[in-house]
Amino acid sequence: MRIVVPKETQPGETRVALAPEVCKKLVKAGYTIAIESGAGSLAYYTDDAYREVGVVVESDPAALFGSADLVLSVNAPAIGGAAGRNEVAWMRPGTTILTSLMPLKNLDVVRALAERKVTSFSTDAIPRTTRAQAMDTLSSMASIRGYKGALLAAAELPKYFPMFMTAAGTVFPAKVFVIGAAVAGLQAIATAKRLGANVVATDVRPEVKEEIESLGAKFVGFELSGSASAGGGYAKELSAEDKKRQQEMLAEQCTIADVVITTALIGGVFAPKVISGDMVRQMRRGSVLMDLGADGGGNCELSKIGHTVVEHGITIMAPLNLPATMPTHASLLFGRNLAAFVETFTKDKAFQIDLTDDIQKGAIITHEGAVVHEATKKAM
Repeated sequence: MRIVVPKETQPGETRVALAPEVCKKLVKAGYTIAIESGAGSLAYYTDDAYREVGVVVESDPAALFGSADLVLSVNAPAIGGAAGRNEVAWMRPGTTILTSLMPLKNLDVVRALAERKVTSFSTDAIPRTTRAQAMDTLSSMASIRGYKGALLAAAELPKYFPMFMTAAGTVFPAKVFVIGAAVAGLQAIATAKRLGANVVATDVRPEVKEEIESLGAKFVGFELSGSASAGGGYAKELSAEDKKRQQEMLAEQCTIADVVITTALIGGVFAPKVISGDMVRQMRRGSVLMDLGADGGGNCELSKIGHTVVEHGITIMAPLNLPATMPTHASLLFGRNLAAFVETFTKDKAFQIDLTDDIQKGAIITHEGAVVHEATKKAM
């Protein structure tokens, strides 16, 4: 069975779906792998590194897609000539693609895949179960976002993160407030603590209190009128009453923080607006707000997605696709997630579609000419 890995073409994307180390495992499992020339170059993986592990390197993307049984990619395939490519049209009917499709954001691509009779699996729709942990690209990439986001905030802050005792006197540690304690938030907490900051964190799910405290941060929260957990480590939207109480608590914490890091996402995809313009105006001049919800639309009303701006003396950072700023490890981890999915459903050296399996049932978006993912069908 032939796996193909194309070059990513979205602006700013530096990752590749499979690092050579991961290709080696899949070749050993019986797959033939072909990769587009230069696909790994921005992640510092050369064509020769792929050849050394038995991967065929090809230069014609249309022919590459046309030869595929299974396509592995980081982002949704291009349609309509985007970046000079029409990747869905290049695929044969019956081809399977495994990618971070983000179907609710890419409905046109979903339609094109269904019309082309391509079976698509979206990694962001994989159920968050113990069995599927090794396949979870959202968590792998969120960990990078939390780590890099904390580093960028520390670099932007006009103060030290740690406490320093010097001949000129003592400098007290920065106060960092992290909103959201899923994977990105927990990694931001851990990174800020390693840098020496005084960290406070909150989450609408009170069950994460112990995780926050285990990293050395202080938990702040309030008692909800109902559960905020959507299952699988995700949060759901709060009631109007709880939103009001949340806003009051967030405003109080933001006024005393040097750095605010927001990581809130609904269902791991869409970012609720948890920081209002009024909250920003009440923050200390010179403080930093790092909006790690930018890929989902942003957590702050004043964020300019993809840019850093200064509003009311507050630096607001809303970087997009932070994993692409660490492409070597981001590609390695993303590829391991994809390989775990493929290997789990490999039989007789071929990937098997099994819609009785909970993981495949949750992750499949299009199949046999139809959109089969319920949330995507509703959105369409």
